[in-house]
Amino acid sequence: MEPVVVLALVAALVVVFLVASSVRIVPQARRYNVERFGRYRRTLQPGLNLLLPVADRINTKLDVREQVYSSDPRPVITEDNLVVNIDTVLYYQITDPRAAAYEVADYLQAIDQLTVTTLRNVIGSMDLEETLTSREEINSRLRAVLDDATGKWGIRVNRVEIKAIDPPHTIKEAMEKQMRAERDKRAAILHAEGERQAKILTAEGTKQKDILEAQGTQQAMILRADGEAKAVDLVFQAVHRNNADAKILAYKYLETLPHLANSDNNTFWVIPGELTEAIRTVTTAFGDQSTAGAPSPPQPEEAATAAGPGDASYESRTPELGAGSAASLDAAAAADEAGRQAAAAVSDAKAEAEAAKSPQTPRRGQTPGGS
Repeated sequence: MEPVVVLALVAALVVVFLVASSVRIVPQARRYNVERFGRYRRTLQPGLNLLLPVADRINTKLDVREQVYSSDPRPVITEDNLVVNIDTVLYYQITDPRAAAYEVADYLQAIDQLTVTTLRNVIGSMDLEETLTSREEINSRLRAVLDDATGKWGIRVNRVEIKAIDPPHTIKEAMEKQMRAERDKRAAILHAEGERQAKILTAEGTKQKDILEAQGTQQAMILRADGEAKAVDLVFQAVHRNNADAKILAYKYLETLPHLANSDNNTFWVIPGELTEAIRTVTTAFGDQSTAGAPSPPQPEEAATAAGPGDASYESRTPELGAGSAASLDAAAAADEAGRQAAAAVSDAKAEAEAAKSPQTPRRGQTPGGS
């Protein structure tokens, strides 16, 4: 019984081993290369797969997802003989597991060396400034070369990115100084432009201010002159309309004379030479009219021949004929009173001037007695 049990146990173990070695479960996004007696047989897909025990074995297990490979910084010489360290980032994906396992021994090392070689060829035709500003061009050229070379290896290069470009320390300092000088230059230009704009705006504001002030002064002078012209015109029209004669003008002249002595700063007063003549003219004019009496009325024939109803002077002469001798007497009395007031004002002004300071020699047109 014991040998039978042992054989049964051995047979069970052999069956379990054969079943276990013939069944393979492949995870998702994985690919297994199967060899039969050392020769490539097939690639197992995700899921449950059966193998021939003892004859089949799994050689390589590959991940078909997109992979990221970052290389170490590598020294590269530019066209202007500067050494820069460049490290790249590679994004690739296995598309053919059989080729990736049997066409190249180590596809990662092969991709890395191909990247460095291509990068040196590309950077060697550029200077440092062009290298720093042409990353997109370098990436596209690297990707084209790598994609063409890795196609037979069953690998597709999706993207190649330059992670960093490190120039020498002295070049970094020179670049920093250059950038600082450029920034200072732009700042100085902007400051000068701002000052220029400020001065231009200030000058324009001053110009507008002067123009507006000049226009305001001009308008004020024009309005003032217009007002004075209208006032003179109204006075002239009033005098012309009322038919003022020499006696009215002489009366206004005598009426204005007392105002000349009302100023507090006057120490002496010069009497005009025509004062006596004006007083004499007014007195004589009004005195002759008062003694002459009322004018005799004109004869009907003379009135008819002198002015008719249709004449313009007919209506203006009618009020003078009806005024009578009373208006002449009142005018003569007013003129005499004005003359007396003017003479009194002149005497008072001269007395105050002589009291304030020593007597002065009478000038031409000045009467000794103040008359």
